[in-house]
Formats: sequence, structure tokens, C-alpha cells
Amino acid sequence: MRVDLLTREYPPHVYGGAGVHVAGLTRVLRERIDVRVLCFEGPRDEPGVQGYSVPGGLASANAALGTLGVDLEMAADVDADLVHSHTWYANLGGHVASLLHQVPHVVTAHSLEPLRPWKAEQLGGGYAVSSWAERTAYEAAAGVIAVSGGMRADILRVYPKLDPDRVHVVHNGIDLDGWRRPTSPDALEAADATVRRLGIDPSRPSVVFVGRITRQKGLPYLLRAAERLPDDVQLVLCAGAPDTPQIAAEVTGLVEQLRARRSGVVWIEQMLPRDELVAVLAAGTVFACPSVYEPLGIVNLEAMAVGLPVVGTATGGIPEVVDDGVTGVLVPIDQVQDGTGTPVDPDRFVADLAAALADVVGDPGRAGEWGVASRRRVEDHFSWDAIGERTLAVYRSVLGQA
Repeated sequence: MRVDLLTREYPPHVYGGAGVHVAGLTRVLRERIDVRVLCFEGPRDEPGVQGYSVPGGLASANAALGTLGVDLEMAADVDADLVHSHTWYANLGGHVASLLHQVPHVVTAHSLEPLRPWKAEQLGGGYAVSSWAERTAYEAAAGVIAVSGGMRADILRVYPKLDPDRVHVVHNGIDLDGWRRPTSPDALEAADATVRRLGIDPSRPSVVFVGRITRQKGLPYLLRAAERLPDDVQLVLCAGAPDTPQIAAEVTGLVEQLRARRSGVVWIEQMLPRDELVAVLAAGTVFACPSVYEPLGIVNLEAMAVGLPVVGTATGGIPEVVDDGVTGVLVPIDQVQDGTGTPVDPDRFVADLAAALADVVGDPGRAGEWGVASRRRVEDHFSWDAIGERTLAVYRSVLGQA
């Protein structure tokens, strides 16, 4: 079986969960079938990977048009039994390739454009283009992979024309060896040096957040909740790449206000190498995921693999990752049904988030037990080998080989 994977993100240009997913999936699939990757961000040196740049005539156009330009070039180069696209950036490429080469198209749903209306702030009219591209690809796809049961429900609600039998659930995976708490004396010494260099005091309990600065990640709610945490608790924010100047200004203002009221607010804006991020997580007490939209949340898997409990919003796919009362706490949320995920009562959500975080950091023994259970859970349910086999089963079903 030969499969072409179409994606915007691929190493070394990875910005979010979709890129992490494609990299992990590619690795395990290559142990089983013939896989080629077609991606954005220019040429690559890796064998079996073809990178594309935005066509010159579209370089200064709306970003959505540049994306479609890359899609068409990728579609022209597809040579496979099946094409598999990831995110709206590559979905139209997969759709056109399916029509052009008469091969099945499988889509993995990492998020849905209609459920991210704040992207209109970024793309302007390009948001209508991205939404059209996604809808067109999904409704015509031979198979759609949802990264969680919650995502599957969202897909069928947003795209009611889809046959439910074509929508399959395959969770995201985690590199268990790459995300592991350091244990050797040398590794512990290096990790301690890393966190101190980054401004973190490893002797203090800490709440850790990792994510892009975007509306869906809910960072402003966490910053408000942090005002209610005990004085000795640090807040460590690994947060960068703001979607818009507006959200960047909002977060900056909230961080400044928080720093004026308490110590131990550490904001790391650069994207850390994995070993440094593992050190930050290992020095933490609890991981915070205040997202208002999260199809699954690879960052939660990464934190759990390093042995941190997670306090996360009970929305999207997060309840399929966090076992409430066993590997962390799910924070209830009642959300406005306008696609934004905004809490109906923001003050209540902030209060509940603060209470859950304070409860976990206030009992380090229990937090440690939940961290051990977290590692066990990702080992049992989210290994890449298992995700690879489930993805192959979808391929076989759409190819009639099941």
C-alpha cells in the first residue's frame, strides 16, 4: 500500500498538535507501508518528504489563497493508492488529488473551522475560503478520522451530510520514549539547570501551561484563575505565537497585572526544544489545560507522559484523556452555542478552575499518585503503535481490503 500524507506542518516546522500527530503517524506507518509526505514550508532533506513554498504570484495575496496554491501543486504530485490530508490547509489538496488521480481521500480532523470563528480576526475573508475548503473535502472524503469521540460528534453536527459510518475515531498518540521524566543523576542535574536558567524555582509548587496564544486555549481564564492560587505557587507559561495582536495584547496585560500582585509568574515565549520542555514539565506539580475548544489535546498527553496530573476543561476530547479523580480533574463548563466555546458564566469557570488547581497543588502526595496514573494511562491507551494500526484499519476499509 502506498499512501501520500498531505500536511502543512512537518518537522522541523511544527507549530501545534497536528504537526506532532503527522510526524508520529508517519514514523509508525513507515514501519508497515510505503508513505510519502507532501508538506508546506519549502524543500526538505528527509527522504520521502516533498516540501512546497507558496507560488510566487500568490506570495502577497491573502494567506488562504497561498494555501490553495500549495494545495494544487501537491495534488498534481500525488502518486499513491490513497491520499490522507491533515487540517484545512491540506484538505483541498487531498480532495483535488482524489478527483484527479481517482484514489480515496481520508481526512483527519484535528479541529473544525466553523468551531473556530475567531480565525476571522486572522484571515479576514480568507476564513470563508478555509471553511469552504474544509467543508468540500469532508463531505466528499471516503473516510474521516476524528481524534476523539467528542470531535466525531462535532463533525456530524457541523457537517450533517456526512454518513456517520464514514467517520472513525482514532486518538492522537504520544512518543512514550521522548516524553519521559528524567531519572538518572546526570539527567536530573541537567533538568535542574534548565529550569533554573528559565527562571523557575524547582523548590516551589508550580502550575504549568503549554500552548499557543489563541482564543481556543483559554489562557486569559487561567491568568485570572491564577490570582486565587496560594502565594507560594508558581505559574509557568510556555506560551507564544499569538494569533492576533489583540489576543497578544490581552495576554500581555493580564500577565503584567498578575506579576504586580504575586511572584513566581514565569512566561517563556520561545518554543522550547523537547528536552527543555520535559524538564519544565518534570519540575511542575500540575498541568493546566483551560481550553474552551480542544478536539483532544496532545499537550495533555505529553504532560501525562512526563508524570503530571492534568486540570482540564470538561470539553471536546479532554474527558477522553483525563480520567477525573484518577489522573487529574475535569473542570465543568457551560458554553455559549455560537461556535466560540465562550463560557456562559466566565466568572464561575474561572472560580472552578482556580479551585481545582489549588486543590491539586495543595496535596502534593495525591498529585504525585495521579502523575504516576497519568503515565500509566498514556502507556495503555495512546501509544503510536496502537494509533498506527487503527489508522491502517481505516485505510483498508476505504480501499475495500477490510
